[in-house]
Amino acid sequence: MINQETLSIYIMICVLAPLLGSFTLLFLFIFEKRIDSLKNQATQLALEQELQRSRFEVLSQQIQPHFFFNTLNVIGSLARLDRKQDLISSIETLSKFFKHKYTSDQSLTTIRQELQYTNYYLDIQKLRFGDRLHIKQFVEPELNNKLIPSYAIQTFVENCFKHGFEKYQGPAELVINIRSYDKELILEVWNNKGEYDKAEAIPQQRREGIGLENIKERLSLLYPEEEVDLYLIEKATGTLVRMEWPIQEQST
Repeated sequence: MINQETLSIYIMICVLAPLLGSFTLLFLFIFEKRIDSLKNQATQLALEQELQRSRFEVLSQQIQPHFFFNTLNVIGSLARLDRKQDLISSIETLSKFFKHKYTSDQSLTTIRQELQYTNYYLDIQKLRFGDRLHIKQFVEPELNNKLIPSYAIQTFVENCFKHGFEKYQGPAELVINIRSYDKELILEVWNNKGEYDKAEAIPQQRREGIGLENIKERLSLLYPEEEVDLYLIEKATGTLVRMEWPIQEQST
């Protein structure tokens, strides 16, 4: 015969069991919804990252034709002038450029690698401009392994030729300066102006070309929450492009 204590426990179990079952089902439902939400967030993040990667690749590719077509023009000129040794040297340099291009698909590269890549461009321009071209590079040694947006230096240097040296006569002076300040890296690329520019009024502002706008957008993609800056300064003696971005070490 069932005593009162056993009956009370039995009744309690009968009352609590549906409640426990309901709470369990509710917990499982909430847990499942949370898992679905996390999956959706992960998918959305992956899609956003893929979109940014695709945008960056498109922006990077916009830079390449300038160097390629300039190089072909130099090679064509050397061939017409029958400068065989210089022609061979320019083709070898172009080969090195493409080797770097198609073995490096990173959005960031070291300053050392970026300078090496830029020097491929400058080696060809030296053949083109001869003794007229004077180049100076100042880089703090400890910065060689710091990271920089790929093709940034080459873009700024190419800008000097496209908007400066190719338009003006006389010596072509180019200065590349990379230094650090506090937690930032600073890149400055300066080029002089032709003599006839000095007699003219200094323009208040020159519209930035595709290359500089390209780098600006890439900086915003690479450092969405960091302070970055890129601007162009016109002076009577020349043009200066300055870029500031956070110091970042190469991962090992």
